[in-house]
Amino acid sequence: MRLTTFTDYALRVLIYVAAHPQARATIAETARAFDISEHHLTKVVQLLGREGFLTNVRGRGGGFVLARDPSLINVGAVVRATEQSVPAECFDAGSNRCVVTPVCRLKNVLGEAVASFYATLDHYTLADLVANRRAIARVMFAAPRA
Repeated sequence: MRLTTFTDYALRVLIYVAAHPQARATIAETARAFDISEHHLTKVVQLLGREGFLTNVRGRGGGFVLARDPSLINVGAVVRATEQSVPAECFDAGSNRCVVTPVCRLKNVLGEAVASFYATLDHYTLADLVANRRAIARVMFAAPRA
């Protein structure tokens, strides 16, 4: 299963903030650290705020911080909140046009695989992802990218 770019960016934002918890992060500095679009990150940060993973502060001196301790941010919950895709057409009742759906067993197999995928993610928290916080900080906060 391939995660969407949106989910990838959401996980990166959370890692960035957790690796540097002393300061409020901004979209500009986070985008610079990962060399990605500020426009895309704005949408990601807004969703992470709505979902309760970040606390977002608007205006001058604004930015974002983790809304709770990294040990309380479950990776599976983040991915569920950001992923909108389904593994196959048959999972979307509204647009499923596959003629074999009533007798096909693929949906059950894919459903089991997706459940296993999320079960694995559910074993990890943001704290697990940044257990090497110093190494992450050295890489992200070292020298600005050109």
